[in-house]
This record gives sequence, structure tokens and C-alpha cells, in this order.
Amino acid sequence: MKMNKSIKIMTPGPTQVRENVRMARSLTTTNPDLDLTFYEEYKAICDNLSALLHTDNVSYILSGEGILGLEAACASLTEPGDRVLVLDNGLFGRGFADFIKLYGGEPVLYTVTDRTAIDVEALAVYLEQDHDFKYATVVHCDTPTGVLNPIETICPLLKQYGILTVVDAVSSMFGVEIDVDVCRVDILCGGSQKALSAPPGLTMLTVSSDALQAMEQRHTPIASFYANILTFKHYYRDKWFPYTMPISDIYGLGAALDNVLADTEIYARHAQIAQAVRTAAAEAGLKLYLERDYCATVTVLEVPEGVDSAQFLQHMTEQYGIMIAGCFDYLAGKVFRLGHMGEGANAEDVAAMLDAMDKTFADLGYTLKCSMKDVFVKLMDTEEVSL
Repeated sequence: MKMNKSIKIMTPGPTQVRENVRMARSLTTTNPDLDLTFYEEYKAICDNLSALLHTDNVSYILSGEGILGLEAACASLTEPGDRVLVLDNGLFGRGFADFIKLYGGEPVLYTVTDRTAIDVEALAVYLEQDHDFKYATVVHCDTPTGVLNPIETICPLLKQYGILTVVDAVSSMFGVEIDVDVCRVDILCGGSQKALSAPPGLTMLTVSSDALQAMEQRHTPIASFYANILTFKHYYRDKWFPYTMPISDIYGLGAALDNVLADTEIYARHAQIAQAVRTAAAEAGLKLYLERDYCATVTVLEVPEGVDSAQFLQHMTEQYGIMIAGCFDYLAGKVFRLGHMGEGANAEDVAAMLDAMDKTFADLGYTLKCSMKDVFVKLMDTEEVSL
């Protein structure tokens, strides 16, 4: 089947991939199980990941899309009967409960609105009454809504009660700066295909000594092999991986990390572009899904009344060659999700995305108050961005 490779991807992951990442994945490879030089290369990439996330914790790269990291964290920590606090203010937040139940744990949902970040003061009141949890899960950026939760205050609060923390940073990592040690995150989960802008297929984890100790002191075996984080603990000492590593993908990820390291404006650019997009959408008369607490990697807009989401997305892709995303579950057909992360976080591509949206709205008979593209370009030119 012939595929259309000319479409520009402006979704909240997967994202566009830079040429040097693609070329790194095309390099001649060795046998990653037997060639000792690959263990050095893998460790160097993992150490680079830890450094970029400001942590002394060990990092691992696992063969599997970002969801693997979330499941691996739950599989490795959860024992039958464990109470686990699930901080739920979005689809991916509550999704942790499925993994916890799968491995015999008891998820306890702390459910609040999905239109704002978790209120840390309210959470503190809750924890005063009930804090008997082995670990807690929280999503840094819940991609369906784009809400950004303050892990820098949530996780230290949880740690005051001896509660381990598992953070889904798949959609925020390298679009929002994360200091793992300051935030006191025990397991941080990321994915290759979001703001890092490598192809899908890899999970990145940082794992604290407290988390490793909890895994080692379990009373029951970890009920998985592939999702068992402990299998990686001695890979370097023993020169043994639990399965054959996807060496080409890892070379590509290494190049993508080098791109992040070389980009001194990466976080400021993400923030500026995100603010400009939201200002442009609001001035055009579109409604942002969130009330506040926006992440710099994705903007979520409510689908205006009278506009068919599926028709809009198809028309924009087919007529203008730019792909944005809808959503799923209770947000299916109700929101548009605009990605401005990683390689897509540049003024030229975002302006093209907004231009295509302007034209698609016009083609479908919906009148905006102004051109989103024009507002965005003006804001980026003058740097007068606020929301």
C-alpha cells in the first residue's frame, strides 16, 4: 500500500523526526547481546538521559512504546493487596488503575476535575486522613486535555508519608523541564515519540534507589518478565540484557538526546509557542478545554458547535497536508488536540498548522473572529505573548 509521506505531523505525539535521528537509526549495527562496546554505548545514552533530567537516579531504555514504562512501573512495584493511590484528573491518570488491578493491587482513585491541575493543598488534606499507600501515580501532562500537574509539589508531599511516586511524563519530557531529584520522583516514565522526537518504540525510565529497594524487598515475585524493571539492574555489571535490545532505535534515541542537549532554548521556545497558540485560538473565538494549568507541548480546543470533528480532521489532512488530532473516550469528537512539541515546536510549522485550520474552518462554513495564523505570527514577531 502506498503511504502519503508528505503529511506534516502536528499531533501531540508521534512527532516529526529530524534527519540526523533517522540517519543514526540507519547505521550499521552489531550484535547488541555479544558486542561489549554496545553495553558502553547503551550506558552512555542512559547516563545522558539522567543528566538531562537532572538526576543521579539510574536510567534504563526499554524496548516498547511509552505505555510499557507505565505498566513496568506498576508490575515491578505492585504486590497482591497493595493499596495504590491513583491521582485522577484525566484519562491517562485513571488509566493507571487498570495496570494496578492487573497485578493484584487495590487502586484508590483520588478523582478531581480534568480542567485544572491537581490542587496540592486539597491533596494534603486528603492525605492527612488516608496515607496508607505503597506508591502513588500521577500524570505530569495528561495529553487528552493538556493539563500540567505540579509534580514538583505533589511528589515531595507524597514522600513525606513514605509513599513512592510513579510519574507519567511521556507527553511532557523535554517539552517542559523536569528536575527529577528536586521533584523527588521515584520512577519517571517517558516515551521516544513525543517531545524527544524519535520514532515510536522506546520507553525511558529513571528509577530511584528507593524504588529499586521496594522491588527487591517484595514478598512475591514480579508477575512479568518483559515488564520487570529489576531485570535491567545488573545489565552493565553482568554484560547481559534481558532481551535483545533494538540497537538501531537506541542509536536514534541517542541522537535525539544530543539534539536536546544542543538546544539551549528548547524549554523557552516550547513555552512561548504554546502561549501564542492559545492566545491566537482564544482571539479567534475558539474555547480552550482547560481553565488553566496548560502544558507547553499540547493545546486542546473544544470543537465548535456545528463542526464535525472527523470531517474537519480529514479535510485538513487531505486538503492541506497537516495532521492534528482528535481524542477518544468521553472526549471523542469533542476536542481538537494541537501538538507543538519537539521538532514541531517551531514558529514556521505551527504557523502552517494554524493557517490550515483557518482555511479548514472557512471551507466547512464556520467563521472565526480572526485568523489564528495572523495573530500567532504577530505574537511571535513581537514576543508579546500572554494568556
